[in-house]
Amino acid sequence: MSDWFHRTVVETGRLPLFCFFAGVIFGFVFIRCSVRMIRAQVKWWPGNVTPGGGLHIHHVVFGVVFMLVAGVAALVVPDEYVFWRSVLAALFGIGSALVLDEFALILHLEDVYWSEKGRTSIDAVFVAVAVTGLLVLGIRPAGIDSLMLRAAAAGGVGWVIAGAIASTHLGLVLLTLVKGKIWTGLIGLFIPVLLIVGAIRLARPHSPWARWRYLRPTPRAQAKLARSTWRETQLRRPAIKAKIWFQELLAGHHDAPPQR
Repeated sequence: MSDWFHRTVVETGRLPLFCFFAGVIFGFVFIRCSVRMIRAQVKWWPGNVTPGGGLHIHHVVFGVVFMLVAGVAALVVPDEYVFWRSVLAALFGIGSALVLDEFALILHLEDVYWSEKGRTSIDAVFVAVAVTGLLVLGIRPAGIDSLMLRAAAAGGVGWVIAGAIASTHLGLVLLTLVKGKIWTGLIGLFIPVLLIVGAIRLARPHSPWARWRYLRPTPRAQAKLARSTWRETQLRRPAIKAKIWFQELLAGHHDAPPQR
């Protein structure tokens, strides 16, 4: 394992990225343990940060400070100081975890941490961990290396072609995301065939694409909405229930009264 780590991470210059990855996981696990103990009213745990006047400082504030300090410091530290760059990357990862853990609060501009909407934060953390983990393993978006090499070899025309291909790829990603297929769009960055499938197939019934296209008063639009709703309830709902069970196993149960 040590030899694999040295060959795969250290020798390839991905040690700071690995430290960022580890920082995100550590930060998420720590803050979720903290909020669950606060919610359970564990007496020996410090609890919320409330300096006075009824003000509750959310941990997203500390996350922003960590990210700012680590990000600016990383711009100052020279590239050859790998150790310190790795430390700053870990700090940046911890800050990112604190911010993403309250992603739903930022998105809705209200405290929805323990509500149904709060699950968006857990999804955001899972996405960050999954994508960063793939990058740590050296798995890059499909074709990016060969595309850059061909563009550099071909000169100006090559860069134009590379830009067109990249724009098409990004367009498929955005279309898949707009159709409500978050994981398909993100994994499709690494497996392009998933983007084609995601872009062609029906959108999820509550996605922006469905609101734009399937709510029209036409028989075709209503038929698509009916098929999309059937797939959501019959095929996706069991998988979603399993995902929610796993998320709440890690992060706590939402829409439940505080434990006494």
